[in-house]
Amino acid sequence: LVRLVESGGGSVQAGGSLRLSCVASGYTVSRAWMGCFRQAPGKEREGVAAITSGGTPTYADSVKGRFTISRDGAANTLYLQINSLKPEDTAIYYCAADGGGGDVLRPNEYKYWGQGTQVTVSS
Repeated sequence: LVRLVESGGGSVQAGGSLRLSCVASGYTVSRAWMGCFRQAPGKEREGVAAITSGGTPTYADSVKGRFTISRDGAANTLYLQINSLKPEDTAIYYCAADGGGGDVLRPNEYKYWGQGTQVTVSS
């Protein structure tokens, strides 16, 4: 049974930082194609970052230079460091695993999903 558990969300002021964690069980993070997504109220889920099995990161244009995706094989955990937060970053953030190898920022490419963690940024 694959399980992804996110944590690290919270309420911060604009300009602040958070580090989101996604702990995996039943799945090996270091060998996986994994992604981070977010969904704001009334909007579609969008990809913000992904990392291939070989470790190559990809970022959405809206977060380039502010978000960093990484993973720790020993902890079997995916991380998303988010800096210089803006109010428009407010959303529920999800991690996903087992990407299909196509568009790495497309939600439909992923098989497994976590439950999400809320990030709220105030101005």
